[in-house]
Amino acid sequence: MTTLFLAVTGIQPALSQTCEALREGPSGRVVTISDGDTFDLDSGLTVRLVGIQAPKLPLGRAGFEAWPLGEEAKAHIEELVLGETVTLHYGGETRDRHGRALAHVTVEGEDGPVWVQADMLRHGLARVYSFADNRSCLDVLYAAEAQGRADRAGIWRDPYYAIRDASEVDDLLEREGRYELVEGRVLNAEAVGNRVYLNFGRIWREDFTVVIENAGLRVFAAAGLDPLALDNALIRVRGWIESGDGPRIEVTHPEQIEVLARP
Repeated sequence: MTTLFLAVTGIQPALSQTCEALREGPSGRVVTISDGDTFDLDSGLTVRLVGIQAPKLPLGRAGFEAWPLGEEAKAHIEELVLGETVTLHYGGETRDRHGRALAHVTVEGEDGPVWVQADMLRHGLARVYSFADNRSCLDVLYAAEAQGRADRAGIWRDPYYAIRDASEVDDLLEREGRYELVEGRVLNAEAVGNRVYLNFGRIWREDFTVVIENAGLRVFAAAGLDPLALDNALIRVRGWIESGDGPRIEVTHPEQIEVLARP
């Protein structure tokens, strides 16, 4: 990443089917699909497509309501990989706490290898979803998501996935516990103890806030980035909505923030 955080204005990185930051892992045939970002190989390994989040399905969870387009996302990935041999590629942690492989995945298509994550994003059937320990190739994935959004593909036609306005505090509070994309201008960025707060309103106990804890600040520092430089910037942040002195999102790594305009 050559600029502070992830700039989404101006020239986008070219969409490619490979990313040099990844190292090749094992291959296997896909035998079952759970949802739009999880499937099983004939080796018994469960694969979670890292870097994206497809609309969720209940998968046996009592009381869980399927997200819109969950079945469509599952159907698309079934068409793409079910019964096919895929290759895993790793760019960070390789296993989650459930023992699933956290991998980027390619499958042979008519015109060469297809990067499954980028394909799902371009079709509007997933959003970029990253972790501090798995941040490879996110610039290309963001560009694929941006293409899907510009084309109003899939989820980008559904209000459930609309980008939220940071000033709409009540609306954000109603979405507590949901993964959301929120846009707004940072009124001020300030360090308080071992945290940094990006405040989007004058009443910090009520308005939307981005919180970066000490562990996250270490990730920013390792990347040579200073979140205090976001003062007065127009940004888009993604993460899980929490309620605490107003709606908030905790940011654990710089790639959760896209800079739309600088002061």
